[in-house]
Amino acid sequence: MTVVTEPLSENTADVIVVGAGPAGSTTAYHLAKAGLDVLLLEKTEFPREKVCGDGLTPRAVKQLVAMGIDISEEAGWLRNKGLRIIGGGVRLQLDWPDLASFPDYGLVRKRDDFDEQLAQQAQKAGARLFERCNVGAPILDDRTGRITGVHAKLGEEKREVTFHAPLVVAADGNSTRLSLAMGLHRREDRPMGVAVRTYFTSPRHEDDYLESWLELWDRRGAQDRLLPGYGWIFGMGDGTSNVGLGVLNTSESFKELDWREVLKAWCASMPEDWGYTPDNMTGPIRGAALPMAFNRQPHYTKGLLLVGDAGGLVNPFNGEGIAYAMESGQIAADVIVQAHARSTPAGRELALQRYPRVLKDTYGGYYTLGRGFVKLIGNPKVMQIAAQRGLTHPLLMKFTLKLLANLTDPTGGDAMDRIINGLSKVAPKA
Repeated sequence: MTVVTEPLSENTADVIVVGAGPAGSTTAYHLAKAGLDVLLLEKTEFPREKVCGDGLTPRAVKQLVAMGIDISEEAGWLRNKGLRIIGGGVRLQLDWPDLASFPDYGLVRKRDDFDEQLAQQAQKAGARLFERCNVGAPILDDRTGRITGVHAKLGEEKREVTFHAPLVVAADGNSTRLSLAMGLHRREDRPMGVAVRTYFTSPRHEDDYLESWLELWDRRGAQDRLLPGYGWIFGMGDGTSNVGLGVLNTSESFKELDWREVLKAWCASMPEDWGYTPDNMTGPIRGAALPMAFNRQPHYTKGLLLVGDAGGLVNPFNGEGIAYAMESGQIAADVIVQAHARSTPAGRELALQRYPRVLKDTYGGYYTLGRGFVKLIGNPKVMQIAAQRGLTHPLLMKFTLKLLANLTDPTGGDAMDRIINGLSKVAPKA
């Protein structure tokens, strides 16, 4: 006997992914590669800009390789060898570590087309992308309270549509209206950062090291003031530099200062021949929040999974978000694929409940260490002492680079790897 099944409608799928940033597109890619029908809903239209440092560590590079992205220089990617750290009157260059688990180079790429490349890769794998699709309220099952789809406004005419799926992935960033509508609010006991950045035409655009300044001075008043946070300079390879700063909300001056003005003042203190002057600025100063250390939980509830910034996956040690957005997308996709193969609703739910546990097993202890680190450097004097004392010890700084960038081999690594991995294992996975 032949059973004829009705084809899925255009607005129905196995999984809906809301947001086509790195987290959403990675999730959609891996789901589609596994054969699931995926709707990827993006509120804007590509190409579009996002506030970002544009520097990618080896963790992010590994994810790009796993997605089959062409990361060659011919395709417009600029490789970097490591991190240059400046502070306490010392300038130290550290290469990315040689590891079995991660490549030994990072990349630089502007966000205005980085996200588009990931979304296109998800499409090639079979995901169905809807741009200019502004998702509003979730559709809930009256009996169970589970999410079964979303309401949205589509296109320039803002046509009202509904999309349906038994599972929805919230990849809609820090604001994550979908999570809020499902009752998932931000945890106030978790750190939040702010990044502000702009671009300058500069002769330093071909720098093959990411550059981090550990002392951030506000020199606008009668007395110089050391601020909590760090500055960065990333050469883009296209004639411009991405120059920005990251600040933590653990500092007393977090709310009182205009960080865009602080960035301007910091740039004004740079050597004139670097070109970081208002005349060479190619765009406005823009800012964005950095939600850190699982600041929204649970990461799965009633058919909704949180990935990337929606779940507060930013690394509290260094403010890196893209690698963890992509990794959480891959983890979520793997859990969903396994759940989809279960034969009963109870079995599927049991598989889905595993997602928050995998995230905590993977990052929980490390993020707990990071929260302690954030409290320490919230005091700018601590940061100053650490920079002045630590940068004179290259071996200590090599260890610090591995810790801050979360770059270790889980098995078979060196003594530094074993110490970092051991600390992460014994720390509470909150």
